[in-house]
Amino acid sequence: MARHRICVAAPQVPYSRGGAELHTDLLVDALKEEGHDVELVTLPYIWTSDESALEQCLAWRLVDISTEIAGIDLVIATKFPSYLIKHPNKVAWIFHQQREVYDLHATPFGLLSGSDGDRGLRQALVELDLQGLSENRALFANSRNTAARVERYCGWKARALYAPPKLREELHRGPYGDYLLYVGRLDRIKRIDLTIQAMAETKGSFPLKIVGKGPHLLELQRAVTELGLSKRVEFLGFVSDEEVVELYAGCFAVALTPHDEDYGFTTLEAFFAGKPVVTTDDAGGVLEWVQDGVTGTVSAPEPSRIAERLDELAADRDLCERMGTTGRTRVEAEVSWPLAIGALTATLD
Repeated sequence: MARHRICVAAPQVPYSRGGAELHTDLLVDALKEEGHDVELVTLPYIWTSDESALEQCLAWRLVDISTEIAGIDLVIATKFPSYLIKHPNKVAWIFHQQREVYDLHATPFGLLSGSDGDRGLRQALVELDLQGLSENRALFANSRNTAARVERYCGWKARALYAPPKLREELHRGPYGDYLLYVGRLDRIKRIDLTIQAMAETKGSFPLKIVGKGPHLLELQRAVTELGLSKRVEFLGFVSDEEVVELYAGCFAVALTPHDEDYGFTTLEAFFAGKPVVTTDDAGGVLEWVQDGVTGTVSAPEPSRIAERLDELAADRDLCERMGTTGRTRVEAEVSWPLAIGALTATLD
């Protein structure tokens, strides 16, 4: 393979790291392993519901790395607004757009109101989105769910391209133990509160271990106390990669009940560890992998329904193993960095 100079463009919320930031780091590392010279180009981006959001977008528009002096062969832009960067050979791997402008608008998760000012800001951001997307030689999304949003709201078709999780090589199957696991950021939109409420309605007394931190932590801790679950729900905070691997290996199932998730690295991590995933029928990208009764369970986003499925798995370790094995077989066949890198760098041929 020829060696090329590639820039990966990604915005960064200061002091915040989530799935998108991890996704970017993994992409940079994978490109380097393929023998390319890679640089990460980043600018701070803090979503606000005022004109400063627009100004931050325009800052990306001022970044022009297309000169011959720079010698950059390819730019891979990621989440909005990084694909406003200027370069003639630019492709976008869309982790997600500015969701408050699109699918989260006028929902409890959105921040923009129906005021004249907010309507004008939303329209300006959409126009920038359309301009940036139109300049890419190829469009990819991190899931079919994200691709569907891009087509629905912007009229552009994007190909779903899946990134392997960071711990793909380390994750392994272990005993189907006595606890349920959640791994991820504790944001309201992740709806771990649904799983906690379901725990209060289960017939079994199995524990739930929660790995991660986030702005929803204190509210979740209060809910655990109010529901009388302090002895069954454990908040572990951030743990080492080695501990995460062993936690996946030892659980009987993984819970993931978000609202319309873009992708959900947790789903793939669970499958690579050979564990079934408990989710809901409105979980978005998670449903591209979780098939009810095949690789996990899918129910209505209601605590009582989720509780029924949790009890079903907790009582049948053979069922957990069959589902987890099916999930592992699928991701091993369909998710790899060579597949992703080959598509992203095709314009270099």
